[in-house]
Formats: sequence, structure tokens, C-alpha cells
Amino acid sequence: MKSLRYLFFLVTIIKLSAQNVEHPFQNQELDVETRITSLLSLMSIDEKVKALSTNPSIERLGVKGTGHVEGLHGLALGGSPGFWGGKDKEIIPTTTFPQAYGLGETWDTELIQKVAEVEGYETRYAFQKYNRGGLVVRAPNADLARDPRWGRTEESYGEDAFLTGSLTVAFIKGLQGNDPNYWQTASLMKHFLANSNEDGRTYTSSNFNERLWREYYSFPFKMGVTKGGSRAYMAAYNKVNGIPAMVHPMLKEITQKEWGQNGIICTDGGAYMLLLRDHKYYADKYLGAAATIKAGINQFLDDYTEGVYGALANGYLTESDIDTELRGVFRVMIKLGMLDSEEKNPYSQIGKNEKIDPWLTQKHKNLALLATQKSIVLLKNNQNLLPLHKEKLKTIAVIGNNANDVFLDWYSGTPPYAISALEGIKNKVGENIEIVFTPNNTDGKAVEYAKKADVVIVLVGNHPTCDAGWAKCPKPSNGKEAVDRESLTLEEEDLIKLVYQANNNTIVGLISSFPYAINWTQENVPAIVHLTHNSQELGNALADVLFGDYNPAGRLTQTWVKSITDLPDFLNYDITKGRTYMYAKNKPLYAFGYGLSYTSFEYSNLKTSKNAISENDTILVSVDIKNTGEFNGEEVIQLYVNHPFSKVQRPIKELKGFKRVFVAAGKKATVTIPLIAADLKYWNTKKQQFELEKESVEIQIGSASNNIKLKKILK
Repeated sequence: MKSLRYLFFLVTIIKLSAQNVEHPFQNQELDVETRITSLLSLMSIDEKVKALSTNPSIERLGVKGTGHVEGLHGLALGGSPGFWGGKDKEIIPTTTFPQAYGLGETWDTELIQKVAEVEGYETRYAFQKYNRGGLVVRAPNADLARDPRWGRTEESYGEDAFLTGSLTVAFIKGLQGNDPNYWQTASLMKHFLANSNEDGRTYTSSNFNERLWREYYSFPFKMGVTKGGSRAYMAAYNKVNGIPAMVHPMLKEITQKEWGQNGIICTDGGAYMLLLRDHKYYADKYLGAAATIKAGINQFLDDYTEGVYGALANGYLTESDIDTELRGVFRVMIKLGMLDSEEKNPYSQIGKNEKIDPWLTQKHKNLALLATQKSIVLLKNNQNLLPLHKEKLKTIAVIGNNANDVFLDWYSGTPPYAISALEGIKNKVGENIEIVFTPNNTDGKAVEYAKKADVVIVLVGNHPTCDAGWAKCPKPSNGKEAVDRESLTLEEEDLIKLVYQANNNTIVGLISSFPYAINWTQENVPAIVHLTHNSQELGNALADVLFGDYNPAGRLTQTWVKSITDLPDFLNYDITKGRTYMYAKNKPLYAFGYGLSYTSFEYSNLKTSKNAISENDTILVSVDIKNTGEFNGEEVIQLYVNHPFSKVQRPIKELKGFKRVFVAAGKKATVTIPLIAADLKYWNTKKQQFELEKESVEIQIGSASNNIKLKKILK
């Protein structure tokens, strides 16, 4: 044994000499764990405590770490209405896409991956050219929007675990890149776990059973780790079944030991002190710091040093405990190339030779436009009022508080430019059509303009920061981080009524971060579209849809209820009591997966590669889609599964596959969607494992959760 150790020592010295490096951690030919062991052995206790921040640099050893940036829908480097970047730093503009909620409404994993690739490239570019930001990107948000009252609905992809998980995987892959050895950036998912209430989030508990933990709330995070390759996430503020998430055994017992998460687990901002002040979970900060690190946390987003030193002094924590957790931080740093020379890292030259900043390139502008076009959902189109025909119009009235601005949210960067809805419409029609605009009807102008116009476009919705300070939202229907919504009623619906009374040719553009119960508008107004805030190309994309240059195919990712009374108690996290499309008891205003098109599609010839599915199988489900209308267009084919013969409680139906495809007018396409056996399993609490039932299942193909076209029983 001694001779083997000596041999290993000699080989290491020879390699160090060959590379002209001083310490083993600098030797790129050694395995990662050996390098980290070397680094930790050289660090002082003070350096280790400092490395528990979001800056794991060790100046004495020449180790340059990298910190965090926000990036839910584009890199944020200052200038948002919130607090990112700092007032003392110059704002760097970056390509700005629709809010995550809007990206979700594209139902397009290939697009989402391209969006994240652009964001990851710009992140690496800004870091290496301008020394700004960091390479750990706090995105995507894998939380589930189980209730439309959640103030941070805008940050999520929707209410469905499979859809959210699939989009999460795509975003992670885009951020991190496809190199086998290095990452472009590191994807840090938020917020683990079951974090979907703002009011009371720092002390309330999200309570639900073990099956919902496994099958619903944790599912997108699991996909992010096991399929996406993320090795970083943020623990949530709230408790999970009575235990604060940041010290919950699930961090180690499940995400690390079962899923293979072995990188960064950070607290949310200020969460360490909230553990004491709001949760009142520990007697003092020393016990809290020790418990936090032992639970698996290796990066703090608040002032933790006194607590950690006190924990060490009192014997609650050892240096070895810190070493164990810091390994995860340095695994991520090595994947980012922070401890290596640049030669073998394909991302190391980004920002070194470009003559134009990437956010100024046409390529990135075009992707922002495409993502916004694909995010738009057509909710209603009676008498084919849309698309509009310019040659038939002389005057257009544009009305509403969301018409003349592109509102940014708390986690937005600053776009290089922003096209409002009003500007986009003006760009589209040119000078031959008169455009009249007013934001409201306080002086009677809205009704006056509506009467004189050939068509009226009313642009209303929320303001993503509530146009107010932190934790303040004057309107009951509005929400954001730290504020949940008290109402689903659109305050501007009275404005819509007045305008519609003056002119029946009214189109409503709902620009919002979440659903509204717009029952009167749906019953009366002939045309409605939904899109989210933030995109630099918002106006151009909306105009493209309104005037038929782009055929909308976005789909809702959340159930839009008719009334707030259709929802269970807000803090009830047991979704089986009537929440989401999987367990809803009332007919919705708009169903999960819903969205219209300017054309029509016919479904036929449902086939499966096998008639029975068994353990570890993947069944190929195919269907023919024919475009029977006059417009080229895209259709989002959705594969649901029902369990009519199950012996345990299962959802009414659950999404298990989807694909967005283009079909030219009059043409037909065969679409194939994989159905994986593992996705049909339920969590057997007695056996503590996922299990495939013996009973047959029903597969359903359709264009929405409530519009199933074809069905087939699969044994």
C-alpha cells in the first residue's frame, strides 16, 4: 500500500513538473476530486469560510472564482426596476426575451434551448470582455405555478410538472452548452421546493404528501438534474412539511444521494437569518449556521460569517464539515474552467475577438422576435376578425395602459432597444392608416377614438413591478415577488366594455404575467390575444400576429379559472383537492394547453410502436396532422395519459409528451412523440420507489387538455 501511494506521489510530481504548475489542483490531467482535495488542503480556515459566499476566489492561491447573475429571460446586468447591477456600475444592455411564463407558452423546447444558448453566450461574453456579472446563472425557475394568485407566476413555466421539467431541461442545456468537459455557464435552478406563495413565504409551510413530493413538486428539479445536467440550485424560503427547505434532509438524502446533484446548493437572499428570525427554528445563529452547512448548503446569500465562526468555536461544526460541502462549489468552478488554462476550454475565447457586442447582432434580435411571436396565444377569434387587413382600414384606435411601454420586471436586464405595442402597430401599417392613441378614458378620449376607428385594439394587463416599491402593489389583481394577488379581476375590463359599446370591432391584447378571469371579455369581445411582458420585440411580434404575418400557435401553460372561488385555499398545497387541470372540479375559462390558430388542423391515424408498455420501454406514438385551412401554421400536439383502471389515485389526465410542428396549408405531416414507461409510474410509498402499474392506460392525443381528438388503450 505504501509503495502504491509513493508511486502515485511520484507520478503527480512528474505531471506537475511537466505542466510547470505549483500545486496538484492546478494540474488539469488529474481527476477532479484529487484536484479539489489538493486545493482544500492548501486553504486556510478563513479562506474556506469566505468561499461559502457567492465568490469562491482564493487570491493567495491564484484561484479566481465566479459569482451569480440573474437570467430568467435574458442576462440581467443592471437597469431593471429592481435592484440588479448596482447604481455604481454602468448598465450593460443584453438581449431581452419574454418573461419565463411567456417562454413557457411557446411549448417549444428547441426554441427554449436556443434562447438559453444566447443568454449563456452573452453571460460568458460580458464576464470575459467587461469583467461584469458571473457565470452561475440563477435560472431557470423550476417551481410550479399551482395557483394563479402566486405573485411570481411570471417566473414559472406553468402548472404542469412534465411540461415545466421539459422546458427546464432545455433551458439548462442551452445555458451550459454541449461540450463534454466544460460549461458555457452553470445553471442554478430556483427555488427548491414548493415555493409558490409570496405572502408569508419566510415562515409558512408547504404541506403535501410523499407522492405529490415525488410526482409533482420535485419532478421538474429532478429532470433538471438527471436529464438537464444542472448541478446547482437555490433552496427556498418556506418550510416543506414543517421543516425549513434550506435545512431539510431532502437536500442530501434525495437530491444528492438519489439524483446525483453534487455541485452548488445556495440559500435564497437573506434566508439564513430568516431561519432564526421568521422560522424561529434554532436558538441562535451558531446552531443555525451549523445545521445549514451540514444540510448541504455551500453558498450563502447573506451575512453568515459570524454564525459560521461561532459554530466552529462551539464545536457545532468542524472544518471537515465545511470541506465536504465546498467540494460541490469547486466542482462547478472546474466545469466552468475557472481553475484551468484557456487552451482546451471552447468558451474561453468568447468576448476576446468580437467586433460587435452580441446583443447588437441581427441574429440575437431575430431570436428575440421569434421567441415573442411563438409566445403569443390566440384566445378568441370570432368572425375571423383577425388577422387584420391593412387595405381595409383607414383608422385604428389603440387604447390602454400597456400600449406605449415595454415593462420590465424585477429580474430583467436592460434591452438594447424596446418596441412597444403602439410602436409595433405603427411600424406595421405605415403612414397610410391613421393611428389614434389614448391610455385610458378619463377624458372620454377612449370612447371618442373608438367611435371614429375602423377597429380598436385595447392593450391592458398588469404592471410587472406594480409601478411601486418593494412589496407594494396598489391594485388587488396585481402581484410580484413578495406580493400575492388578492383578485383575478381585470380592473380595466370596464374600459373594455365602454370601448366595445362604442365599436364592436374590438380586439383585446392582454399583456400580463398571469391569468385573469376575463369572463365578460370572453363572452362579448370578438378577438383576444395573450402575451407576457419584457421582450424587446414585444410590439413587432404582436403586430405580426395581429396583421397575419405570423400565425399564432402559443398555448396556455396554466388553467385560467372563471372565478377565484373555483380555487382551493391559497396555502393548500394538496393539488388533488381541485387544483390544476389534473384535478380541477369546475369548467375553466381557458383550459391548460388551450390556444387557437388562423388555420385548422385535422387529426387522424393514431398509432403506437407497441400495443403494450413494460419496464424501461419507450413507445413511439404517431399521429397524422393535416392543415385544413388557408394559412400556413404550427400546431402543438399534446399527448395525455389517463389511468381508468388504476388501483391508486391518479390525475384525471396528465401530460406526458408534446411537440410543436409546422404544417403548410393543405399539407399533412406525421408527428411522432415518445412515451417513456418511467413517466407512467407512480410513487409507491410502501416500497419507496416508482412503480409501473399492471393495469392498462389510455393515451389521448389532442390540441388542449380539454380538446382530445384521438384515444387508444395501451396495455
